[in-house]
Amino acid sequence: MTHVTGSVSLGIFVGPWYLAETMADNTILVIGSTGKIGRHVAERLRERDVTVKAASRSGPVHFDWHDEATWPGALDGAQGAYLVDSQDADRVPLLRRFSALAAHRGLRRLVFLSAREAESVNPTLEEKEAAIKDAGTEWTILRPVWFNQNFSEVAAFREPLRAGELRLPAGDGPQPFIDAEDIAEVAAAALTTDGHHGRTYDLSGPEAISFGEAVAHIAKATGRDLRYRPVSAEDYVADPAAFGAQPGQAEGYALLMAAIAEGKTSHLSDGVKQALGRDPRGFAEYAVKTAATGVWDA
Repeated sequence: MTHVTGSVSLGIFVGPWYLAETMADNTILVIGSTGKIGRHVAERLRERDVTVKAASRSGPVHFDWHDEATWPGALDGAQGAYLVDSQDADRVPLLRRFSALAAHRGLRRLVFLSAREAESVNPTLEEKEAAIKDAGTEWTILRPVWFNQNFSEVAAFREPLRAGELRLPAGDGPQPFIDAEDIAEVAAAALTTDGHHGRTYDLSGPEAISFGEAVAHIAKATGRDLRYRPVSAEDYVADPAAFGAQPGQAEGYALLMAAIAEGKTSHLSDGVKQALGRDPRGFAEYAVKTAATGVWDA
């Protein structure tokens, strides 16, 4: 039976953004502003007339997790920040030092993009989240599942689809894929409205579907004959290029796919509803909208 999980309720309904006190006249730092989620967060904030400091190694505001000299300039003038970690071995201590600096420089709110993953896949999850919670600012943690946009923006998925067949070691395991737009809207709400401090939002789409069903949605939206074929993790890791992946990616993907194949991340979460007061977008909607861009054309 499909069940719903989410963060612990505080007994307070977090309503639409226009019902709450806002920070919309303030400046927000968006780290990873060129990424799959970060760029959408920046767009949603600008729609709310927020001044955005778009930070990345190649963005308008130069920021490098491994060059701490870039941190103060990125933080200057900001009242809040959206954070993604460095995704390497030093991510926990880097997050701790940056979050402490952010608090010292007067930032009010930190929103951190975490993940709703099995501990076996992401053993440092709690440590990363603790680094944000311990900073002394208001904080919100976002824990999304797999993004819809992986199918269109990650070459290891997009290119095999263009070629006609996606092969992955995910079996027929269901996954409640979530849209990047939904994640970004929750982040923007948490950064600009009250009622989100101390909340951990588990974020998923409205239904759990297999990779085969996801590819079927894309096939219908594009009018193409597209297929999904499960493969073994051993074959995928042994010859990643044959499946459209890079050698450095295959092991990580295989680990994530194993959790999906075993159904460890198949449950639905109601974080979007809690934060925004509405249901999340479905995968079919994403497929139709994205197919119109031609990204999956042969």
